[in-house]
Amino acid sequence: MAQRGQERRAEETEEQRNSRLAVMAQRGQERRAEETEEKRNSRLAVMAQRGQEEKAEETDEQRNSRLAVMAQRGQMRRAEETEEQRNSRLSAMLQHARERRLNIIEGQNHHQIQTFYAVRTVLN
Repeated sequence: MAQRGQERRAEETEEQRNSRLAVMAQRGQERRAEETEEKRNSRLAVMAQRGQEEKAEETDEQRNSRLAVMAQRGQMRRAEETEEQRNSRLSAMLQHARERRLNIIEGQNHHQIQTFYAVRTVLN
């Protein structure tokens, strides 16, 4: 059964292939539009789990290849972006870094407060 499908796909024209993929994409969009938030969360969790398993099983060579492809795509995207897109991307990176630093500081403050109260409790 699967072999027949492979043979059919090998013989199809690019136009037929594009049409088949468009129909598949449309069906997927319709399914996702109807799914509940719980179902969506479950689907995304399964996808994330599969990704983790694939990454855990990949060899160093496969990992390096995957990362090289990601880096190449990033370089291509950055080479094609406009000045406005670049400024927006850099602004978002800066904002993210600020938020991360703020979260670290808040975490340190929380830890210091906990330590203060723990020491005070012991001394009293």
